[in-house]
Amino acid sequence: MKKILILALAAIFGLQAQAQTQKQKINVSEVQAVATTKAENYAEISFDTLRYNFGKFSKDEPLVRCSFPFTNTGTAPLIIHQAFASCGCTVPTYTKEPIKPGEKGVIDVTYDGTDKFPGHFQKTITVRSNAINEVVRLTIEGTME
Repeated sequence: MKKILILALAAIFGLQAQAQTQKQKINVSEVQAVATTKAENYAEISFDTLRYNFGKFSKDEPLVRCSFPFTNTGTAPLIIHQAFASCGCTVPTYTKEPIKPGEKGVIDVTYDGTDKFPGHFQKTITVRSNAINEVVRLTIEGTME
């Protein structure tokens, strides 16, 4: 009786292992098909620079602006889904229309230091898009005196 029970359990575990192996093989081929499609037709966002330093500026004129130009170096239209800053004192605006391959776009950033403490600051802008590099982080910094 024990032998039959052990054989039955071994058969069940063997069938489960075989089913999982077949399932993994299917998933691998699905992933390869998606990867091939993405490699053939993808958007890619390439910035001229990822960091901007305002240097020193007066607290009497606390509003400073900069631009982050970029190019779609991919083969499909680039769509920016979202650009947001690490705090409310930094406001990014960006190109809303799809950017065709080879074309340029820009993300403009405004830092408002009104009612902020003087000194050095560093803020991050996170850009999310349909590009192969889906998330890019831009940085602004400066010193308000």
